[in-house]
Amino acid sequence: MQERLQKFLARTGIASRRGAEKLITDGKIRVNGVVVTELGTKVDPVKDKVSYNGKMLKVEAKKVYYMLNKPKGVVSASEDKNQPTVVDLVPQNLWRKGLFPAGRLDKDTTGFVLITDDGEFAHDILSPKKHIPKTYHALVDGAITERMEADFAKGVRIGEDFTLPASLKKLSSTPQGDWGEVILKEGLYHQIKRMFGVYGLKVLELKRVQMGKLPLDPQLPEGKCRELSEEELRLVASREEE
Repeated sequence: MQERLQKFLARTGIASRRGAEKLITDGKIRVNGVVVTELGTKVDPVKDKVSYNGKMLKVEAKKVYYMLNKPKGVVSASEDKNQPTVVDLVPQNLWRKGLFPAGRLDKDTTGFVLITDDGEFAHDILSPKKHIPKTYHALVDGAITERMEADFAKGVRIGEDFTLPASLKKLSSTPQGDWGEVILKEGLYHQIKRMFGVYGLKVLELKRVQMGKLPLDPQLPEGKCRELSEEELRLVASREEE
């Protein structure tokens, strides 16, 4: 799609729109190797080669960050031939190439999924070394005991893995069993289900309710997503000690 040259130049950050117009009329801009001085000139940002002082100019795409309230039955992947994915839930006006979920939730787990195209940011918030907590609410088919809370705080052996210290706090009791809050700083395969399994408990419901210091928006319906503000993004990357 073509756009006015001065608008393209302004989007590259080398000058304001008015400053870009002066660069054009002063003969400082080349399009496909040819000096352009007409302000009405249009360029295709993808196909045309625009340069200033011999340096090629391009618009750095702004990274995007979405909060999704994941429903059950959706897989945490960018694409899947057989099942709907979290990226499939991104509406067309927000969709862009390269989107992926920063971390995975099981198909039957609900709640906060961060969808982005920023691989470096995703790596940072998922690395155990960064100690970015992820908070979950879990319903188990039995009682959550003080012993379990103490064991979680030390780390639990699940098969060949020994988890990092985690937080477990009983929230309430129901006829089905107890609701508990679990805070993890890592994301091992089926970790919460395996940790409760050590005590003979089955997880009936599991929902991620917070990433870092940012809680899931209570006004965001299941299956819907929205863009995060800069402040919300900072909260996602916040550690407990900050």
